[in-house]
Amino acid sequence: MIERVRALIPARKGAAPIVPEKSVAGRTLLLLITIMSFLSAVTLGGVVLVQKSAIAWSADVGREVTIQIRPVEGEVMDSNLRTAVSLAQSTPGVASARAITVEESQALLEPWLGAGLDLTAIEIPRLVVVQLADPADADIAGLERNLGAIKGASLDTHAAWRQQLNTMAGTIVVSGLLVLILIGAATVLAIVFATRGAMATNREIVDVLHYIGASNKFIAGEFQGRFLSIGLQGGLLGTVAAVLFFTLIGTAAGGMLSSEAGAQVGVLFGRFALGLAGIIGIAAVVPVIAALTAITSRVTVRRFLAETS
Repeated sequence: MIERVRALIPARKGAAPIVPEKSVAGRTLLLLITIMSFLSAVTLGGVVLVQKSAIAWSADVGREVTIQIRPVEGEVMDSNLRTAVSLAQSTPGVASARAITVEESQALLEPWLGAGLDLTAIEIPRLVVVQLADPADADIAGLERNLGAIKGASLDTHAAWRQQLNTMAGTIVVSGLLVLILIGAATVLAIVFATRGAMATNREIVDVLHYIGASNKFIAGEFQGRFLSIGLQGGLLGTVAAVLFFTLIGTAAGGMLSSEAGAQVGVLFGRFALGLAGIIGIAAVVPVIAALTAITSRVTVRRFLAETS
C-alpha cells in the first residue's frame, strides 16, 4: 500500500491515478456523461434548427403581403384585380404583384373543402400576392390607403402570423434552455455521487496520503484530473453521436419521407442542416461538460475531506 501511494506523489507523468482509469465507477460515469452530452447536444441542435427556420420563415413572410378582394355585387372581379395589381406595382418598395388565378384559388381551398369540388359557379374571394423588395422601405400604409378605392379590397401584412411564429420560436428556445439546465443539474448530481463513491472506495489511500503529508489540495487535484479526463471523453463521444444523429435524421428526412411529409419537416427543422452556428454550439458542449465535471469533482472532494478530517 505504501509503495503504491508513494508512486502517486511525484510528478504525474506515468503515475497511476488514485481513481483507476478502468474502474467500474469510471466506466459508469463515462457512459452517463456521454448520454448527458448527447442529450445536451441534441437539445441545443434542435433549438438552433427551430430558431434558424423561424428566422428564415419570418423573413420570407415579411417580404410578402396579400391583397384580398371579396366579391361585391355590381363590381367586376377581373377589373378590380387588374386595378389592385396596378396599384401594388406602383407602390414604392414593391418588387412584383401577381393575381392568383381561379385554379390556384381552388387549390388553396381544397384542404378545407375537399378535392373535386366545382367552384366555377361560386364567386370566391381572389388574392393578389405582393412581393416586397425591402419591407423596411415599402410604403404599406400608402398601398392600404389606395386600396380603399376598390370595393371589397383589404390588405393583409401577415403581422399576426409573424408574431405567433416569433412567440413559438421564443418558447422553444426557453424550453430548450430549461432542458439544458435540468441536464446540467442531473450531470452535477451524478458526478457528486460518483466522486463520493470513489472517495469512499479509495479511503485507505487517502488516509495514507494524509499520513505522509499530502495536502487536501493535492488529493483534490488528482481527482479533478481524473474526472476532467472522463468529462472530456464523455463530452466528445456524446457530441460525435449527436452530429451523427442529425446527419442520419437529415438523410432520412431528405430521402425516406414522402414529398409532403418531407416538406412539412423541412419547414420546421430546415432539413436538419445545423450550419456553422449549430456545429459551434454542439462543439461547445465538450469543454462545458469537461469543466463542469472537473469543478464539481474538485468541490465534492474538498467537502468530503473537510467532513472526514
